[in-house]
Amino acid sequence: MSNIDFENEYIDKILKNLSTKDKIQMIHGVALFHTGTVPQSEIPKLVMSDGTMGVRMEFFENEWRAIGKNDDYVTYLPCTSAVTSTWNKELAYEAGFVLGEEARGRGKDMILAPGINIKRNPLCGRNFEYMSEDPKVVEEMVVPYVKGIQDNDVAACAKHFAVNSQETARMSVDTIVDERTLNEIYFPGFRAAIEKAGLYALMGAYNKFEGEQCCTSKKLLNEVLRKEWGFDGVVVSDWGGVHNTVEAAESALDIEMDVSAEFDNYFMANPLLEKVKNGEIKEEFIDEKVRNILRLMHRLKMIGPNVEERLSGTYNSREHQKAAYNVAAESVILLKNEENILPLDSKKVGKVAVIGANADMLHADGGGSAEIKALYEITPLMGIKKLLGGNVEVKYAPGYYVPGKGARPEISWQADSTKTVDEHGVQVSEISEEERAVRGQKCFEEAVELAKNSDTVIFVGGLDHDYDVEGLDRRDMKLPYNQNRILEELLKINPNTVVVMYVGSPVEMPWLVNVKSLLWSYYAGMEGGSAIADVIFGKVNPSGRLAETFIKNVEQCPAKLGVNFGNKERVVYDEGVMVGYRYYDTENTEVNFCFGHGFSFSSFSYKNMELKSGNNGNVEVSCTISNDSLVAGKEVVQLYVAPKMECAYARPVHELKAFEKIYLEPGESKEVRFELSDKDFSIYDIEKKAFVVVPGCYEIQIGASSRDIRLKENYIK
Repeated sequence: MSNIDFENEYIDKILKNLSTKDKIQMIHGVALFHTGTVPQSEIPKLVMSDGTMGVRMEFFENEWRAIGKNDDYVTYLPCTSAVTSTWNKELAYEAGFVLGEEARGRGKDMILAPGINIKRNPLCGRNFEYMSEDPKVVEEMVVPYVKGIQDNDVAACAKHFAVNSQETARMSVDTIVDERTLNEIYFPGFRAAIEKAGLYALMGAYNKFEGEQCCTSKKLLNEVLRKEWGFDGVVVSDWGGVHNTVEAAESALDIEMDVSAEFDNYFMANPLLEKVKNGEIKEEFIDEKVRNILRLMHRLKMIGPNVEERLSGTYNSREHQKAAYNVAAESVILLKNEENILPLDSKKVGKVAVIGANADMLHADGGGSAEIKALYEITPLMGIKKLLGGNVEVKYAPGYYVPGKGARPEISWQADSTKTVDEHGVQVSEISEEERAVRGQKCFEEAVELAKNSDTVIFVGGLDHDYDVEGLDRRDMKLPYNQNRILEELLKINPNTVVVMYVGSPVEMPWLVNVKSLLWSYYAGMEGGSAIADVIFGKVNPSGRLAETFIKNVEQCPAKLGVNFGNKERVVYDEGVMVGYRYYDTENTEVNFCFGHGFSFSSFSYKNMELKSGNNGNVEVSCTISNDSLVAGKEVVQLYVAPKMECAYARPVHELKAFEKIYLEPGESKEVRFELSDKDFSIYDIEKKAFVVVPGCYEIQIGASSRDIRLKENYIK
């Protein structure tokens, strides 16, 4: 008997002994983070937890209030954007493994991660939780990430399915996307997670899709997910994403979760039970949901003959902390380094001024459902100080005033997070605008004085989780708290000021032309400060690369604010497949930094590109990469395919189809090989409802970014 046959037979046997009420207990939350048990059938509760940067703190079962014990501090991992910026598939697995092992160690069965929505507009408040503007990057990074989680007998739950690219009116906005764009841009990450990583669970999105709520959409869940892709895992609603009992029952949704503690009144609780009893809804719908849940439990060894073999996990291990550092160190991106300002020599820096509130700010406890209780968090200031030690004088000044947020509120913002309001969670300072200005001026003056009396100036600015946060989109890309003013002044005082942006999303950079060295770090977890310091002082050779384009201002984005992004009622993705670099490179838009960009302390050369026929009509592409410097380093080799013929469909000037990160010692050379299949020369045909090869001439491009193409050869398909 095959494993699938055994699984089905085992599930059938359990299902026959369940009452309708038992089944109902299994398909909705009976607490804020778990489903009900069926003791007589030995069916346990299914325990879930956020989030994307670590396992969330423990809450009381029936209220959004932290229990407050000291046993739920965890490893704080770099955010999903940071993980992706490594372009390192092995590190994606490592980050996922830590998250999964900590979830299991905390007694969880499902971790609500990773977030893989496409970064359509830089203002989306949750972009720091997502991977990229590019579906190929998402595909390549989500597969090892999911495998890492699930290798711990924990279900990964990819989110949010689907086309969820804004937080504004997130519960009700109707999203309109054409079939080609869905299949080429917004579906590939989810499909890869299912077909290549064996994803166990998936979360629906809050928004509507073509008039249907995504969490109960028959189009998305029944037709695409179940029928077309053959997904046999569990579909979980986002908390509060269900709005109708009949829609929920007849859709392929399996579990309803909510922020409310009125568990018996959930749409898939007593209201569903009553409709089954009076014949309005067939019980077969419920049976299918229970089958999926039992299948998941069997795969996780929660039930069945292998229960005693289930992994137990752990959390806060030394290995986890080391992994958090490894990811952070490779996620830091060197965007600019004129005159080779970096790395700094720790023996020649003299008096060091570290300026900028983000240098000494903690970020773990914020961002919405991404918030966690970090066992520790090393800030950039601490990282710099502990690296330099006591022989170097390091002084700090915030430089700009950030209104105090006060103590952590006892009741979580999440209790009100699904109400029809646009703002929640941000604690506004009660001081007047006049007092803010006074405090801001004092911070400014102290920082200026410190910079004048220092030999080396390091500015650490950026955003925080008042801006990178669930439930809110940013209004613009401007740096908050009047940071531009102090930064521009520092550059006048010391033109060699090292600038570090510690952020979750792109920002405007009006001072960029005057900056010689610029480091970019997404929220990099508990070891983020150590990683940043190690890059600044050359202990780590930076190898991060941008997985999104950094435009100059939001007006350049094809998803226009207030038109087809941020609208509260209806959003049409009328830019189609022209998302991110696909649009900017095609239109030759002048941007701050292009997709795939990132410098190193090494220099690499590309040569010997060769194309040859492979198996099954595939084409093999190879080239040689050499490290021409005296510093060992890592390079991200990127392959793009550019159509060179007329086509009836609008197509980008080129698209990323493969990438590989390699390590090279000084003077070392390596051959890098890629294999392209028919899919890489195809577009989605809406008539045939399938990907179709477009014959003609293509240019195969290999480069260090989307705008730094080093090698190219024509190929006739």
